[in-house]
Order: sequence, then structure tokens, then C-alpha cells
Amino acid sequence: MQRNSVLQILAKYKKENFDKYGIDALGIFGSVARDEATSSSDVDICIKTKTPDMFMIIHIKDELQTLLSAPVDIVRVRDKMNAFLKKRIEKDAIYV
Repeated sequence: MQRNSVLQILAKYKKENFDKYGIDALGIFGSVARDEATSSSDVDICIKTKTPDMFMIIHIKDELQTLLSAPVDIVRVRDKMNAFLKKRIEKDAIYV
């Protein structure tokens, strides 16, 4: 999946669902963000929300998988999280 295509879909999704889910930030990281994705790559999504809600994150993941027609891994970015993962996200992340 092409980086620009993913970013366009995410921007539209964020605009349409900002209030519904309390999305503060939505972006990509990993191979898609680096423009190194292959046809078998998943899309790594990073999200910042006003409140932690695992069911909401799962719902967002399902919706994005449908919109992107690709497997999605989603990570809620927060202050207290795995330092290695947070650093990796911060290095690659492109937010919409």
C-alpha cells in the first residue's frame, strides 16, 4: 500500500471520526511510513486518544482494515509505554 494513499484515507477517517472517538492524533509508522511497504506488508497505525478504551481501539482497527483493505496493527501512543516501541514510532511517525 502506498504511503500517500494511506495518509489520505487516514486524514478523511480522522476528520469524520474525530469527535466520535476522541482522536487527538492519527498516523502511520513502520514500512508504510518509510515508503518501504510490499504487497504483503501490514499498515502500522499510531493513535493518540483523549481516553484509553481498548474496545474503541479494536473498533477503529476493524474500520481501518476495511477502509485500507490491508491488515492493520494499531498502537495507542501514551506517556507510559514500551520505550523501544515509543522511540521507533517517534522516529517514523507521520501524522495526519
